[in-house]
Amino acid sequence: METERIKGALVIGGGPAGLMAAEALLAAGHAVVLAEAKPSLGRKLLMAGKSGLNLTKAEGFDSFCAAYGAAADSLRPMLAALPPEAVSAWAEDLGQPLFTGSTGRVFPVAMKASPLLRGWLGRLRASGLEIRTRWRWTGWDEGMWFDTPRGAVRLRPEVTVLAMGGASWARLGSDGLWAGLLAARGIAVTPFSPANAGLCVPWSEHMAAHFGAPLKAVAFHAGGLTSRGEAVISARGLEGGGLYPLSPALRTGAALQVDLCPDLAEDVLADRLARPRGKQSLASHLRRVLRLSPAVRALLAEVARPLPGDPRALARLLKALPVPHAGLRPMDEAISTAGGVAFAALDAGLMLRAAPGVFCAGEMLDWEAPTGGYLLTGCLATGLWAGRAAAARLAAAPFP
Repeated sequence: METERIKGALVIGGGPAGLMAAEALLAAGHAVVLAEAKPSLGRKLLMAGKSGLNLTKAEGFDSFCAAYGAAADSLRPMLAALPPEAVSAWAEDLGQPLFTGSTGRVFPVAMKASPLLRGWLGRLRASGLEIRTRWRWTGWDEGMWFDTPRGAVRLRPEVTVLAMGGASWARLGSDGLWAGLLAARGIAVTPFSPANAGLCVPWSEHMAAHFGAPLKAVAFHAGGLTSRGEAVISARGLEGGGLYPLSPALRTGAALQVDLCPDLAEDVLADRLARPRGKQSLASHLRRVLRLSPAVRALLAEVARPLPGDPRALARLLKALPVPHAGLRPMDEAISTAGGVAFAALDAGLMLRAAPGVFCAGEMLDWEAPTGGYLLTGCLATGLWAGRAAAARLAAAPFP
């Protein structure tokens, strides 16, 4: 058993939130030790980069904040301190040219995370960051205990920032095991649940020919939430960015409806469907008058056969197609999780009220957001906020 005192700050977790907290503390002139359970840093960030690394989204601030749903008010000051344009400037300062897509999503031109992470870690190391990998946090008792390559070690820092992620993609480091350690100390932790997850739909064998096909130009509705975007028909159901914003409703069992023609009013649809079709089949008629894709027609036939012959009844169905489902995919398959440390357990600087000097950031906090740049910006913003608050405590200065 070994005990080591740290003059300055300890950051636990080497993802975006932890690295940003470390950067804020270093910028304030404080020494920082960063402990990470895995052999390397930023593993989930690198995985996200395989699909392009959506850093943030260029849109009005109020609209941007609204994407965080129930946590929007709690996160608003943190997002204001690191809004989308500041995230873009930060990435460009790391030598990463950016571009903005047609939907406002912001990406590095390189379309991957590795160049940004290399530049970031290089800058942090040059600023004095000490990194210790394969250090797994196991709890606290007059300090922070770790299982390390050299055995059990207790670190006694002046302040600590916890940034250990949520509970999805455990193999990348976010296993959520820390929740039990905090709950044991009486800290309120909202149970984890999947967010931005695929939807389980028990298809018949007839859908196999369409696995991998996208549903485009449709709108999804569940529990009062609406999203327009693309989803893919998979062997296990539906998945994709168009569906993910409905996760809060779908995981509570809300019914899913799909508007197959969101740009056409029901009356217009009915008029088109009423056109003479002669000897054409109904499927051919739908393709001709509405230009429905094979994937959309297959979905319609899968969940609503036999289709109504009356044009108005069919139009109503096309505008609100019910798709039976069996809930979201398991949590470890989700892109992110809802749940975590309740904001009521934290002060304005994200410090635990029950543990003075210990701050929380990133996906450890009880918030969620859809994909589209919101997740990464939320992690960076809360990391920066917690790091600045921890630095203020070290300097005995007020915050915020």
